[in-house]
Parts: sequence; structure tokens; C-alpha cells
Amino acid sequence: MQPYFLPYIGYFQLINAVDEFVIYDNIQYTKKGWVNRNRFLQRGSGATFSIPVKNASHLLDIRQREISESFQRDKLATQLTNAYAKAPHFDCFPIIQNILQCEEKNLFAYILNSISQICSYLNIGTQVTVSSSVGIDHRNLSGKARVLAICRNLNASTYINPIGGIGLYQKADFREHAIHLCFLKAGDIKYRQFNNDFVPNLSIVDLMMFNSKEKTVEYLDRYTLV
Repeated sequence: MQPYFLPYIGYFQLINAVDEFVIYDNIQYTKKGWVNRNRFLQRGSGATFSIPVKNASHLLDIRQREISESFQRDKLATQLTNAYAKAPHFDCFPIIQNILQCEEKNLFAYILNSISQICSYLNIGTQVTVSSSVGIDHRNLSGKARVLAICRNLNASTYINPIGGIGLYQKADFREHAIHLCFLKAGDIKYRQFNNDFVPNLSIVDLMMFNSKEKTVEYLDRYTLV
């Protein structure tokens, strides 16, 4: 999977569901993607927060991108505080604050730290492997071929992909390599967000603010494999 900044619960369900989670650092950064941004609840609606990235060639990999000097960590912390200060579990905010205040300037390293800290909070002990450390031909492989090469290198018998990949990968193609392909579909997760209509698929920050740690951990298992 690509690295995402404070992604929704489905991302952490996937990490928790596997024995080893491979996170791409040597994949091209997409400016309009969700690598460096996500959504939170603001006045009853979904709003976007983001990490500004320095201008650079669009051909650079995520690990080659740097965070802009304009990134105001305190401003983002204040923005989230204003949104969630009255939430029932705002006492978890020091974890988010610690993530935001990380002084790392490399985009990938900054996001990897955030994922690691959330995993620690949720008691997720899955091994996280950075893709460039896997011994395959990264330069010439892409898409399905690259995924299969990583699976073979790590002696994987099963590959779990988010449900969004169901149109990209075919089970028969993986079966030819003695790998079982399945897709993780997050369950219907709803909880009270103040007195507003529920806004789904927000950052894990939103889930943590409105649910106890124990309840959040319970949500990790609310999915099906298809």
C-alpha cells in the first residue's frame, strides 16, 4: 500500500489483518492523491487537512519528496483541537499532537512515523516492511507484476488488498503463482459525531475522538474478506 497520512480505519484494519504489511516508499508521488492529506469533521461536514509538499519534479518517488517549510504544525494542531475539543475522547489528542510535531522533513518518513504511532496506540503488532528493502527489480516492475514479485520474495501464501483493488487484480492470476488473493471490505462503522448526521470515511483521528481506545480496537476486526 501507499503511505497515507492519518488514514481512515480501513487502512489500519488491513495492517492488522496481515502478518506483514508492505508500504511503498519507491512509488511515484501523486499530487492529487491522498498521500499527504485526509479529512476531518468540521462544523458537521467533512473538511480536508494536509501536509504541504515542496515543489519538485512529478517523477520523484514519495521517499524523495520533502515537506514544505510552510508547514505549520501548530496551526494544524489548533485546527484539529478546535474541531474536536468537545469530543468525548479528546484525551487521546496528545498522540495526534506528538505525530504532528515530528520534526522529520522527509514526507515518507513523516507519514511512516504517524502510521507507526497509531499502530502502537491500537496495539497492532504487524511487521511493517518498506518496499525498497525488498529484493526485487523495482526499476522495471510495476502494477500486478511488482505485487507478485514482492509476494514471492516474502514467501507469501496470501495477498490481501483493499476492496478498491477488486477491479485491478484477478484471483486466477495470483493462483498461477500459488498465492491466494482476497480483498478486505470494511464493515459498516457508524458512531455518534456530536449531534450531526454521520459523516463516513474520515481520518482515524475522528474515530479516536468519538470512541474509546477499546472500542476503536474492536473496529479493527469489523471487516470481511472476499
